[in-house]
Amino acid sequence: MTAHLPDWMNRPRCDQTPAWRELGRCYEQTGRAFDLRQAFAAEPDRFDRFSVNAPQVFADLSRNRIDAATTRALLALAQECRLELHRDAMFAGEAINTTEGRAVLHTLLRCPRSAPGDAVTPALQPLLSEVHNTLDAMLDFAETLRADPAITDVVNIGIGGSDLGPQMAVLALDAFADSGKRLHFVSNVDGHELAACLKRLQPRSTVFLIASKTFTTVETMTNAHSARRWFEAEGGAGLDIGRHFIGLTTNLAAAGAFGIRTTFGFWDWVGGRYSVWSAIGLPLAIAIGAAGFRDFLAGAHAMDQHFRRAPLADNLPVRLGLLDVWYRNFLGFTSRSIAPYHSALKRFPAYLQQLEMESNGKRVDLAGQPLPYGTSPVLWGEPGTNGQHAYFQMLHQGTDVVPVEFIAVIKARHDLPGHQPMLLANALAQAQALMQGKVDAGGQKDFPGNRPSTFLLLDDLTPASLGALIALHEHRVFVSGSLWGINSFDQWGVELGKVLAKDIEPRLTSGDTDGLDGSSAGLLRRIRAVF
Repeated sequence: MTAHLPDWMNRPRCDQTPAWRELGRCYEQTGRAFDLRQAFAAEPDRFDRFSVNAPQVFADLSRNRIDAATTRALLALAQECRLELHRDAMFAGEAINTTEGRAVLHTLLRCPRSAPGDAVTPALQPLLSEVHNTLDAMLDFAETLRADPAITDVVNIGIGGSDLGPQMAVLALDAFADSGKRLHFVSNVDGHELAACLKRLQPRSTVFLIASKTFTTVETMTNAHSARRWFEAEGGAGLDIGRHFIGLTTNLAAAGAFGIRTTFGFWDWVGGRYSVWSAIGLPLAIAIGAAGFRDFLAGAHAMDQHFRRAPLADNLPVRLGLLDVWYRNFLGFTSRSIAPYHSALKRFPAYLQQLEMESNGKRVDLAGQPLPYGTSPVLWGEPGTNGQHAYFQMLHQGTDVVPVEFIAVIKARHDLPGHQPMLLANALAQAQALMQGKVDAGGQKDFPGNRPSTFLLLDDLTPASLGALIALHEHRVFVSGSLWGINSFDQWGVELGKVLAKDIEPRLTSGDTDGLDGSSAGLLRRIRAVF
């Protein structure tokens, strides 16, 4: 790399370090044949040595295929790749999103207004003031809407991070929802989704939140215009559109042309999958109130400080990100299953899919050079105990080893007797069964065991703990992406299919197949025959 680049760009890629070679030796010496059962037998204190405490989250890493030597090599890898320098550059507002020339400052969205000087650089103080001015206005609006008895339903129309984040969080914190409002989320351009939502609504008592930074997102604006046509046709023509349609956007002109008067914007240094802390989080603020939303931000900020301050060995996002590199690049595990043992976290696996796979699903490094190793694993999962009766069969007895990330919450937010002990027992038992296995000479009932898992434990699912849990995974993704030498903050892979869709859509009417490949042309003709 050239000397004139900032220090944080003059970092070696993971495969260019002595630690990477040492990890290869660790794999050959112990990793390839590592057996968790033998490790626990030889290390009575293994649970204590491989557990990490972080704000709101306790992590048991002891059931992972790592030992002390591998852990030392992984920590050395983080140091040799100058991870801390890259992290500090992000928090300082450097333009680490290199392909778009942008800073990455979602952490500023949850930084307290009165944060000490070592938390926010002087250069960022004016931005922090803007953040809090917008936050105050958004929360004032949320409280006003919460207190409005004429409004019964709120519909969020967005896609990607503008949908997954607030939808996941609203579901997760349903126990704290006290506004009396019904919240709905529409993202898919498939009209069946919007139509099914609209049939349950009345224009007079509904508010639509149109979440699009540019106010040009095709899927979102298609749904928004359809919602407005429904609104006008079903009795809303005589009502004030400006009262019933709110813009979460920075394109004030386009929102105004739509009929929107009230908008809440955010900044180009906020990526969609990192935007739940911004105005995109308005549905959550409506659901749980301003105080709850501030607790949500505070939990995330506490995890930010942990990521910034904790030594690498005691830093949970760092430890998880390093583990992800070890599994992906040395043990060859290509996927990870997320198993939240709390029904309110039912959308958390989908949220993590976007967060990690959109961030780190890249095949070239910062210089645009092809990578000689894999990056993002495939993330998938369902809440326990549902997953146990579905895909856990493969986890226990399949030919592929899939690390599992259990997420459990100790306290219940209901008073139904017997349910919580049974739920927690199942989570503990599944992790135990994956590791221990069971021998069956006949083969059919043989469980090979030695299947790794991570156990994340929350005392309670609250706004603060959810904020911390999300921030933990944001920083974990940063860690692995930094070591792989990729830009975790762009998403060019989202664009090509959208561009081609604009070409294909008019062909469905015209029937023109010129220039299309044989498959696309054949499918188009078949669709037109029925369309």
